[in-house]
This record gives sequence, C-alpha cells and structure tokens, in this order.
Amino acid sequence: MFDARQTRNFYSAPQSVTSLVAAFLEPLVTVLVYLAILRAADEPVLRSDLTLCLLVFALTFPGRNRFGERKLVAAVDLASGWAALLVILALGGYATRSYHLFDWEVLLTWAALTPAIHLLIVLVGQHVLRWQAAKPQNRRPAIVIGGGALGVKVAHALAAAHPQGADFVGYFDDRADGRIDREASPLRLGALKDVAPYISAHGIKDAYITLPLGSQPRIIELLEALQGTTASIYFVPDVFGISIIQGRLQDMNGVPVVGLCETPFTGTHRLVKRLSDILIATVILVLVSPLLLAIAIGVKLSSPGPAIFRQRRNGLDGDEIVVYKFRSMRSMDNGPVVKQATREDPRITRFGAFLRRSSLDELPQFINVLQGRMSIVGPRPHAVAHNELYRQLIKAYMVRHKVKPGITGWAQVNGCRGETDTVDKMQSRVEYDLEYLRNWSLGFDLQIIARTIKVAFFKRDNAY
Repeated sequence: MFDARQTRNFYSAPQSVTSLVAAFLEPLVTVLVYLAILRAADEPVLRSDLTLCLLVFALTFPGRNRFGERKLVAAVDLASGWAALLVILALGGYATRSYHLFDWEVLLTWAALTPAIHLLIVLVGQHVLRWQAAKPQNRRPAIVIGGGALGVKVAHALAAAHPQGADFVGYFDDRADGRIDREASPLRLGALKDVAPYISAHGIKDAYITLPLGSQPRIIELLEALQGTTASIYFVPDVFGISIIQGRLQDMNGVPVVGLCETPFTGTHRLVKRLSDILIATVILVLVSPLLLAIAIGVKLSSPGPAIFRQRRNGLDGDEIVVYKFRSMRSMDNGPVVKQATREDPRITRFGAFLRRSSLDELPQFINVLQGRMSIVGPRPHAVAHNELYRQLIKAYMVRHKVKPGITGWAQVNGCRGETDTVDKMQSRVEYDLEYLRNWSLGFDLQIIARTIKVAFFKRDNAY
C-alpha cells in the first residue's frame, strides 16, 4: 500500500529553505520570548538565565518544520513537545536545586506564552507559503511519464503537494489504455514521442519518469528529446516494495547514490541525540540514586544472586553489548536459548514481579546510556537469541539496529510491551520501531518520554 510518509522522506534529501528556517526559528524564538519577558518585567539577565537559554536552545535544535502540517496536527505536536520539554527542565531544576535562581512569574508567563507564539508563527508561515505558491509564476505544472502503479503513486504525491505549488497534468505512455493503470487511463495525454512537444506547448515545468531506464531506443530517444526542453527531469526508481528508512540521494565523488536504509542520527542529529541522552540520564540518575540503592538491597534480600543482571543484547549496527537490569528472576538465562518471561512465570521472584510491573528493573540502563551503549528512546533491545530467531521470520527485523537501543520506545508507548509469544506481536513491535526511525525528531523523543511516564503509572497490563 502507498505510504505518503515514505514518499515525503525519500524526496526531501536536499534540505528546503523552510526546513532550514524552522531548524533555527523554533529554538531561537523560544529563547527570545524568554528574554523579552525578562525585559518586560524589568528583570536583569543573570548567568542562570543565560544558562537556561543555552540549555533550551540545545534541547530544541533543530526545530521541526511544521509549515506543511495540518493546523490541528501542528498544534498537538507543539503542545506535547513543549509539555515534555517543561517536564525535563523542571526535573533538572529540582535535581540542581536551582529554582530560587529564577523569577517564577517570568517562568510561568514564558511557559504559557511560548507555545502560543510558536503556533501563531506556524499559521502565519503556512499562510505565506500558500500565498506564494498560489501566484501563477510559482506554479509548477508536472507530468508523469509512465502510467503504471508507480506513476499513479507519483501522481498522488503531486496532488498532495498542490498547496505547495505542484499541478499534476497527466500521464504519457506508449501502451494502450487497457494496459496501463485504470486510474491513469482517463488522464493519458499521449505516447512518449508526444512528451517533448507537449512540454514546449503547455509550459510544463517538471517531468517525472517512472519507466525503467534501460538501453531501449525509445527511452534514449525520450531522454534526448527532454533535454531539448526547459523542464526539470526526475527519475523515480521503483523502490516502494521495500521499507525505506531515511531515504535520500547522495553524491559520492560525482556518482549519484540512492540511500534506502540509513540511520537518522548523522551530523547534528547525532550530536543532539547524544547530548539529550547525557543530560536526561544524568538528571534521572541523580534523582533516583536513593531508590537504586533501596532496590539493590531488596533484590539481594529477595533471593540469592547478584543485584544486577547483565545480559547480552544487540546494539547499534547489530554489535553485541551488555545491558544492565535489576535481577528479577532466580535464574539468569543468557545463552543461545533465552525463554521470555510469561505471566505467572515461576522464575520471577515476588519482589522481581513488582519491579517488572513498575519497570523499575530497567533503571540501571540509564548507566548504559551514559556509557553510550543505549539511548533514552529507541527500539527496545532483545536478547541475542531472540534476534537470531526473529531476523529469519520478520522482514526488515534487523533494520531496527540502525540506531542504539532505548530504555523506552515508540512501540512500548503504543502497547507493545511484555511477552512477544507470537510472530504477529513481534511484527507489530518492529513496525512501530521502523516508524520511529523514519520520523525521528527531538520533539518526537520528548513526546515518547512523556507518554512513557503515563504508561509506567497507569498502564502496566503487559509488563510481567
């Protein structure tokens, strides 16, 4: 089935001007609003205020491009991301005992005003972009060469981009109407020999080729004819039968390379992800250090054995790592065959059952985050034995290892927790993990963290 998100991700490799503006605009506006409120309140800008501004800028950069989103989606995304950021800042203030350094009236005004200003900027930006795109000189009439299933997918993408200036006109194909897609047949404008004359006569700006590029004389003739026009020419490879993860076109010393499966954490994204991991893990470990000691004592008293269970897992790029957990079982399976915990599992101690239901057994993994083995948010790590089993049963299973495993993840906050006693359950978990990889942003991470807190306290049905 056609996935619009894959099309959007695949064709957005060169960063647009709006994306670049959004990357700096969101953190910059957040900081400027705070400084403006300080000035309006006749408060001096102290070192603590500058520290807060730098921290907020680091946590919100790069800003998310919401100019193409629906108004309600943009509003909900802004509200959830801002709420999660405030929770993190509040925890940091509590851990460092720095609340007294700030004016509470300023903080509350900033917390209430900032998301409203962000939403106003998004709405104004959307209006400006639509106004610019509506100008006749900015419209881009487009044709699709090839009336097959792939051509129809491209036409759908062009139709969805109509508010941004795209005008889909029709298809060209040498095949008769009965041999092309039924949806393309009514909009067929002619054969391949008619493409170049049509472009010249109707001012077509973009031509998308969805036919295989081979040595057929008709394709060579088509390309030569198109190069005699002023239209931009795009080749659309038929890659929609596979799961595209962060797809982009790259230049490798002059050779165009199409990336189909890449990690989202490259360049500044990698830096932002690592800094947020270190900050959040440090704050949480400081806050829960007394609880860690109490749990360790409870584990030792509940049954013989070490307090910490070390298990082999697969991390980034499938490399083997050691993950820490509080021991919740009498046995410690860590070999080639690992039996998953089940409801009423006799191996689980009474204290261990409490730890698993409340997810407190996962707390030592924040140490793994500081070590760089794990991340706060990412696909949950499975035992090495489970990976060897499911990689043979589930398509694209190992793609989830393109990022570091996480303490929590998109799958877990959507109910995919606990035992995966069927392939369907694991399949569902993997699909959520791949969706996370396709759509990662720092705001998405903060949203998952906020939902994790809710799940941990109110929805523990699958954890045992």
